[in-house]
Amino acid sequence: MLLGIDLGTTGVKLLVISENGDVLFKHFESYKLYVPKSGWVEEKPREWWKAILKSLKSATSALGPKAKDITAMALSGQMHTSVFLDRNGEVIRPAILWSDTRTFDQRKEIENHVGKTILLEKVQNLPLEGFTAPKILWLKENEPENYSKIWKILLPKDYINYKLTGKVFTEYTDASGTALFDVIHRMWSEEVIEKIGLAYDHFPEVVDSTAVIGKISKDIARETGINPNCVVVAGGADNACGATGAGVVKDGQVLVSIGSSGVVLIPTNDPDKRDPAGRLHFFNHTTGKWYNMAVTLSAGLSLKWFKENFCQEEIKDNRKENTIYDVLIKKAKDVPATSEGLLFLPYLNGERTPHMNAKIRGLFANVSIRHTKAHFIRSILEGVAYSLRDCVETMKEQGMKVEKVRVVGGGAKSKLWLQIVSDVLKVGIETLKTNEGPAFGAALIAGVGCGLYRNIGDAADTTVKISESTLPTENTQKYDQVYKLYKEFYESTHVLMEKSFDIGMK
Repeated sequence: MLLGIDLGTTGVKLLVISENGDVLFKHFESYKLYVPKSGWVEEKPREWWKAILKSLKSATSALGPKAKDITAMALSGQMHTSVFLDRNGEVIRPAILWSDTRTFDQRKEIENHVGKTILLEKVQNLPLEGFTAPKILWLKENEPENYSKIWKILLPKDYINYKLTGKVFTEYTDASGTALFDVIHRMWSEEVIEKIGLAYDHFPEVVDSTAVIGKISKDIARETGINPNCVVVAGGADNACGATGAGVVKDGQVLVSIGSSGVVLIPTNDPDKRDPAGRLHFFNHTTGKWYNMAVTLSAGLSLKWFKENFCQEEIKDNRKENTIYDVLIKKAKDVPATSEGLLFLPYLNGERTPHMNAKIRGLFANVSIRHTKAHFIRSILEGVAYSLRDCVETMKEQGMKVEKVRVVGGGAKSKLWLQIVSDVLKVGIETLKTNEGPAFGAALIAGVGCGLYRNIGDAADTTVKISESTLPTENTQKYDQVYKLYKEFYESTHVLMEKSFDIGMK
């Protein structure tokens, strides 16, 4: 058996699977998101660790004697999030998350000092606010005492691997999201690190996703019941693991993920096939090759925000957190396509592709007295789909074909949302028999690491199966018209949003 863990934005998801990909056990453990200021998003690594331990104990308790058959484990983790360790291996301050946008000034400082051309040449990505590089510079400039304590800077899943094994490593897929890593040559860029004024020795050794970094420590094995001979494999960044778990590992395949953020991902074997303007992320894949990725920051997060702030009546009536989204989407089903003119721009925490603008914020437009809560819910589903289309159109500009996509994530559980995405993107959509996301991909990586599968492609071919297909409907024409308005709304309002952001931050 193989164990995969996704250290996500809202909690830990753990899976135990068979070698054929059957899910034998799964568990979710949540933790708190901290927002101390507008644009700031943090979490406490000790809360991650508590959730990991609790999840491992749940697995061994449920599996009983069979738990000894767990041969290998690997983690997937949120990209870009910064964990700062001191020389005792202790966390210095709360982790700064991928969705945190406090580093606007540091981003500009890096781009101006190093130069966009050099950044795209040396690390193949621009240092967006959510990336690791500007976070480290922010710490250096704003919390110099904490910066002076740094021994190592890790990504979230690498911190958990350290707690499990005592070994300090990262791997290529996560390192590529720091804006400090040469994605093509797979090494830390000494030139960029030096130009920014950071310390090269703060960064860990980098290995393949499928590399075995050690065995689970005896103390942790004793505490959790996990077999002490279980090997810990390096794992991968959440999006790379999500693509792996969906079988999107070959040149030209397309993945759309609707989780907290929304992602469009296309693998490539050609390192020159990337956006020269840097609007697309270009990262290392678990296969040893690369992928282009576009991101909308607030996909499922938009619906979650609306649920938590405006749907207390529905939450109270249902009393089951895992069904509330079904209730909300059922309301939206009765609203016609395009929400009778109500339009949502899902920029709740800034936006990446294609705008790369941390100062814009969400917007409901054309609100009328006719609009109900159901209209707002449907407009959120549609607004996220328009943002995903922005991502797809950016990829098409680079000559990438998007003819059929596989959709994963929480949004893939909604037939209505799938249909909206299919109509807006004007493509057929496939969903999977096992839609367990990055945790499933992490388990496959563990299987390659322990020698159960020959490589990532073999693992995907063995375990990933298609469940259903969704085709576009006659609504595509209406959505086409509104998508053009959606783009015009950004062009007409972003300057005002940026000014409003500056005033609000003072």
